[in-house]
Amino acid sequence: MIISRRSAAAVCGLVATLAVGLFPPAAAAADEPAGKPVPKVDLVLDVSGSMRTRDIDGKSRMAAAKLAFNDVLDAVPEEVELGIRTLGADYPGKDTKVGCKDTRQLYPVGPLDRTEAKTAVATLVPTGWTPIGPALLGAAEDLGEDGDATRRIVLITDGEDTCAPLDPCEVAREIAAKGIHLTIDTLGLVPDEKTRRQLTCIAEATGGTFTAIQHTEELSRRVTQLVDRAADPVVNPVATEGAASCANAPQIKPGLYSDREKFSEHRWYRVDVLPGQELRASVSVGADRAVDKDYGVLLRAVTVHGRELVRGAESGDGRTDVISSGLRYPKADVDDDEAKETPETVCLQISNSFSAPASVQTTPGLPVELTVDLVDAPSTASDVAAFGLGRGWWLLGTMVLTGLIAGLLWGWISRLRLVWSN
Repeated sequence: MIISRRSAAAVCGLVATLAVGLFPPAAAAADEPAGKPVPKVDLVLDVSGSMRTRDIDGKSRMAAAKLAFNDVLDAVPEEVELGIRTLGADYPGKDTKVGCKDTRQLYPVGPLDRTEAKTAVATLVPTGWTPIGPALLGAAEDLGEDGDATRRIVLITDGEDTCAPLDPCEVAREIAAKGIHLTIDTLGLVPDEKTRRQLTCIAEATGGTFTAIQHTEELSRRVTQLVDRAADPVVNPVATEGAASCANAPQIKPGLYSDREKFSEHRWYRVDVLPGQELRASVSVGADRAVDKDYGVLLRAVTVHGRELVRGAESGDGRTDVISSGLRYPKADVDDDEAKETPETVCLQISNSFSAPASVQTTPGLPVELTVDLVDAPSTASDVAAFGLGRGWWLLGTMVLTGLIAGLLWGWISRLRLVWSN
């Protein structure tokens, strides 16, 4: 009996050792730099009278926002400091001067107490005006200007600003000009065309994004994504302008780029790829206005002589905000040292098949984001096939071997347990 128990303990110890050896715990704390700036997010929620409208999944816009906020607050990463600001929550009257000052900090930016924040949101009732400009200024103050921390304002509203002449788009440009690492993302609840234009302008002024929201789940998912993005910030895209042909296309390097593309247009860009490198590119085209059903995006890599190397394509049918595609092109390595230094110019073509009703403005073009990266190319064809499993098949083999050994050990343990029970 004693020998059997010791044997079982040894077997369990071997399993634990094997698991730790093959899948070592992440040493995140050791790798993270000390004193890393804490990312900050301020959620700015419209509580104006129009939020009573019942057109989101059979609920009022306010009810949908509250449900979404509960999901968002549950998912906020621990390292993010979050606050909530309202606009139009307190003054129901008709005095413009008073109504345009109706913005306040509902929950201060800082470590999140989920219960307290949810309780604060639950008390909100659609009330007054839509002072977006003053609310953005207040949110910028909430986030502060000290240090290099990532700062993000997420504006959720169902209408355009009602407090002119303080243009919220100009306010966003002023905030961007301060250079305080602050991005404004805007979400429009069932927006009309005029609201879309204003919210798009606000977002673009700071390198942010605009998203049209029709359903509660969309709101919850998008706000959660933006909060997560603050915890793991992305690089702001570099503005560029593609050409109508490869011969006149701009030369770009690895990075993130933004452009505008007309409906059903082709745009070209050039990338130099050295032997032994792999070009990885992806593109996203945003439908920031009403579009017809049936649409697609095409990303092609071709030689300067027009021979296609590889392509990626995606299509859809129905309302969407973003459609994306990507490709990979590995350039074979060579033995000649001189040839190693001679790049191949690859032409990237971005095309879209969006169309729109005659009542929709087609200018400016649709927003485009292009990501380009150059990495060491896989040395063999099998390495390409094993993308996502590590170089070659060693990781897959290790996993199979681990499963086999674990199965054998579990069988031994089961037999020992039968011995003990008898």
